Amino acid sequence: MTTGGQAGTALVIFDCDGVLVDSEPISVSVLLEVIREAGLTLSEELAYERFLGVSLASTCSILQEEYDLVMTAAALDSLRGRLYSRFRADLTAITGIADALDRLHQPFCVASSGQPERIRLSLGLTGLLEKFEPHIFSATMVKNGKPAPDLFLHAAEAMGAEPARCVVVEDSPAGIEAARRAGMRVFAFAGGSHARRESHRDAITRAGPDLVFDDMTLLPELVERGLAARKAVP
Repeated sequence: MTTGGQAGTALVIFDCDGVLVDSEPISVSVLLEVIREAGLTLSEELAYERFLGVSLASTCSILQEEYDLVMTAAALDSLRGRLYSRFRADLTAITGIADALDRLHQPFCVASSGQPERIRLSLGLTGLLEKFEPHIFSATMVKNGKPAPDLFLHAAEAMGAEPARCVVVEDSPAGIEAARRAGMRVFAFAGGSHARRESHRDAITRAGPDLVFDDMTLLPELVERGLAARKAVP
């Protein structure tokens, strides 16, 4: 279990979906299924482009504003039920993440667009929950979700860390933008199964992370180098 740091300490902030757990293909599949039943058909490519890394509330706003589709309470309940069922059957941790967490010298936490119950379910199913509890932050805790910086700034404040001493590990353009706007270093992880798509790698590269990597076992060394590089800047 991690502990909160002293003011000014370094902190590693993890997104959850696609960074800690390999959940994005499941999430996109269920979302497309539910909105198709509601009368809207979207491509998988478009779903990744528009909805990856954003909260369910933001997803619903996009669907209503851009596609005139209102997600009813029944549709949302169906989505959550199917998603959690699929998670229980198929969800796995990102390869190498448990080892990487054990080798990190810095405090760490999770800050995800998902609801708290979804984050805890995902981490619990993959054996990661005890490594993060109670340092779990959700977009439901702030006014604006990613790509706004609110969630990352909230997590840093709660953990007693200055934004300039934070490293965010993200897999989506929205999350990368949020971290940059928060004044934090951001490492784009491209090792999830959804990140094999060339268009996805192009999108996260365009978002301007400090680096892109696809082997989670390298993270502890990358964090050390990244923090040392920032400390060396006058």
